[in-house]
Amino acid sequence: MRINYPLRIYYDDSCPLCRREMFALKSYDSLDRLELIDCSPANFTDAYADQSPYCRDEMMRLVHARDAAGQWLIGVPVFIAAYGATGITGMEKMWSNPFLRPIWDRIYPWIADNRLFLSKIGITWFFSWLVARAAKKANAKARACAEDRCEL
Repeated sequence: MRINYPLRIYYDDSCPLCRREMFALKSYDSLDRLELIDCSPANFTDAYADQSPYCRDEMMRLVHARDAAGQWLIGVPVFIAAYGATGITGMEKMWSNPFLRPIWDRIYPWIADNRLFLSKIGITWFFSWLVARAAKKANAKARACAEDRCEL
């Protein structure tokens, strides 16, 4: 799937897990390809969202995104596109792995439905650690390539 950036990500900022992952992604977004849109306020309104077939409740249940060409993504494809935009290829590959993808497609809605409970038990720390670890590896690979030491 081809993504036209920037990618507008509609997420629940009132959820610690969602907020932490989105802010982590944005902190590695050196090319400014991601726009984070908090859809948690009860009076949420957005020109693109208002014209879409998706209501705020749907956006609050599962992460949604809209690319610059108007293509909408829901759930796992959002994570694939967002991690790809930041260059954190390890996480992008994890979400898009053809063997794991059917599992992610089934597990993600459960995670989304239970995200506040998962935040309370500390899963936010794990996601932060996982993203930081993957970003560190991606940065090391990029640095190696910049120094003409790429591993093919």
